[in-house]
Amino acid sequence: MRKANHWVCVSALGAATLGLLFMTAAAARAEVVKLQAGLKGTNEVPPNNSAGSGKAEATYDTETKTLTYSVTYTGLSGPVMGAHFHGPVEAGKNAGIVLPFKTVQSPIQGTATLTEGQATDLLAGKWYANLHTAANPGGELRGQMAK
Repeated sequence: MRKANHWVCVSALGAATLGLLFMTAAAARAEVVKLQAGLKGTNEVPPNNSAGSGKAEATYDTETKTLTYSVTYTGLSGPVMGAHFHGPVEAGKNAGIVLPFKTVQSPIQGTATLTEGQATDLLAGKWYANLHTAANPGGELRGQMAK
């Protein structure tokens, strides 16, 4: 009987250790990734000579799949008429809107839960922030999001 109890204890201890290892491995894979982009008229396709400038900063939580972003800008030719993330595409090319911003007033702040595909594209540097004005309807300031 003593031998059987010993094996039960060893098995329980082994299972607990294995569970702890799996939980530690899962936690080690979860991370918060920081991304940013400098927003300039020369990043637009085609480029423009805007005197404006800006910055997009974001964090992506790989566990909750939550993107949190803040976009600031100054010196534009006029009010922002539209603002969003575009993608998926590499720098120097245009793409459709993947995430519209809920406001256009600086600082633009928001959160969104991304799909696996969106997260993959964002983390691969295939999203860009874009600010549109009446004078530059295709975009006045743009910046490719990068780690």
